[in-house]
Amino acid sequence: MKKIITLLFLASFALTNAQQAFKGKGDAKFNVGANFQDGGSGIQASADFGLGENFSYGFVASYLLGVDEFSGIYGENTYVSVKPEFQDRFDAKFRINANLSSVIGVEQLDIYPGLSLGLHNFGGHLGGRYFFTDGFGVFTELGFPIAKYSDDNEVFDHLNNQVTFSLGASFNLD
Repeated sequence: MKKIITLLFLASFALTNAQQAFKGKGDAKFNVGANFQDGGSGIQASADFGLGENFSYGFVASYLLGVDEFSGIYGENTYVSVKPEFQDRFDAKFRINANLSSVIGVEQLDIYPGLSLGLHNFGGHLGGRYFFTDGFGVFTELGFPIAKYSDDNEVFDHLNNQVTFSLGASFNLD
């Protein structure tokens, strides 16, 4: 019972002391967290900068740490215990977001759909940030490719051309 009361107290404290998630022009946010996808998992870091009341631009980079080795036949080639190289594991993107916290009327929560142009594809994302204090919050993001740059001719072309899920911490930089 003590654990339930403590958990309820902490949740109500966090909700009542929550801060504004997106302030508009001049706002700056930094996110860092875990990236999960089929065939591997890794880290993701992003930065977003406010241009207007509901618009921001930013950058995102991800690196896959744990990637499954591949053994088998792919296309016309046979592979035995092949691991991906750096360019297969790394991705970087420029992105734009529509920040909807003022539209939905919840200052502490920023829902941001957007588009991204990266090293491996043109894609989209849907994310959300919730700030507990003025400087710290949590984020989650779902990314997906719209147009791939490759023909999937290589064994690891799929790594940065699929749906990804990210979860982590968000920091206010302004």
